[in-house]
Amino acid sequence: MELSVNVLGGRLEECSTAPLTGFFRNGCCDTSAQDVGSHTVCAVMTAEFLAYSKYVGNDLSTPRPEYGFAGLKPGDRWCLCASRFLQAHEEGCAPKVRLAATHRRALDIVPRAVLDEHAAV
Repeated sequence: MELSVNVLGGRLEECSTAPLTGFFRNGCCDTSAQDVGSHTVCAVMTAEFLAYSKYVGNDLSTPRPEYGFAGLKPGDRWCLCASRFLQAHEEGCAPKVRLAATHRRALDIVPRAVLDEHAAV
């Protein structure tokens, strides 16, 4: 199996296991051809972003027990779709990003300078 690479050129780090995130629900923002949404950006949730995401039709904060989803809260890390992250950036409410846990395929959609601008320290 090929080693996943982050936007910094190193080994892709874990994004979150609590809550468990990732297209494959392995805690990492790994991707494949089946991941049409490109869940590749490891984002740190903020109240502003969660409200924005709900407003545009992707409610990440409401628990959905039927899917084993407790709902996200500020401070949680989550693998976001790269296009949603870019959209939030353009609207001025993008969350912070963990670059070492963001898959390099995010760069197919989000310019590196935009990711750097929102890098979590």
